[in-house]
Amino acid sequence: MTSTSTTATAGATSTPSSTWITVQFVLAGIVWGSSFLFMKVALTGISPAQVAWTRILLGTLTLGILVLARREHLSRSLRVWGHLLVLGMTFCVIPFLLFSWAQQHVSSGVASIFNATTPIMTAIMAWLVFRVERLKAMQVVGIGVGILGVIVIIAPWQGLSWDGSLVAELAILGATASYGFSFAYMRRFASNTGMSALAFTFGYIAMAGAVMAVLTPFLVLTPVKLDVPIIVSLVLLGCLGTGIAYVWNQNTVRAWGPTRASTVTYITPVVGVILGVVILGETVTWNEPVGALVVFLGILLAQDRLRRRSGAPRK
Repeated sequence: MTSTSTTATAGATSTPSSTWITVQFVLAGIVWGSSFLFMKVALTGISPAQVAWTRILLGTLTLGILVLARREHLSRSLRVWGHLLVLGMTFCVIPFLLFSWAQQHVSSGVASIFNATTPIMTAIMAWLVFRVERLKAMQVVGIGVGILGVIVIIAPWQGLSWDGSLVAELAILGATASYGFSFAYMRRFASNTGMSALAFTFGYIAMAGAVMAVLTPFLVLTPVKLDVPIIVSLVLLGCLGTGIAYVWNQNTVRAWGPTRASTVTYITPVVGVILGVVILGETVTWNEPVGALVVFLGILLAQDRLRRRSGAPRK
């Protein structure tokens, strides 16, 4: 991946300081790492589709209030909104449904570890699908190493059967592939929208909200059982995880570029695993953290970061 921003900086009203960008980067990692706990708790009382529906609608409402309060400029181009619709589907609707369904069958810690494959998926999509970058031989090796890490996490030597957990793990990989598609799609088709990070983020999440609103009769009209932990989890998942944290991520991408910004996936599995063990009493087998480390090594190679660290300082 290159350091080219995925969205245009035109239209941004101010440039956050480097310190504030770092704070937003860390906060986004913590919030997204916590999201796997929130989903797990929410699933004790509502369906996976209801989890995805709620987080998207709350995220849309939260960002909509901020856009109105700050009087943000929104694009009037139908072409731009068409791209935002694609992003709403691939960045929100599809992965949120897959993650919510999968967490019925795997622990929140395992889900957070698999989420770390997003930069690998992004590199594959940018290289093979959209042709927006060329990878060097060592970067291709990095993709292979990342795939090896996924295999270690799945642990096929323990025997494979098409039960809930294996299908759920494949569903999560489908979700991270959807994220990777979205990042590459942004670079290819939505790099000059003229909107600020807040307005751009609101745009695609609002389109996701519109899709979920249309699908309401088919997805969410089933019984629910709500209590305080479930309600709190949904509010945090929607308002923070699907609202504010996405703006923080867009600000980081614009300041650092997608390569550095994607390293937020180093934070999320650590937070996710710790919360799963401490709060939910989940267990972790040796192959899961080992596989995660192999995936991280693959990410470093795929992003060509090891060579950069050993060579001249980056400008």
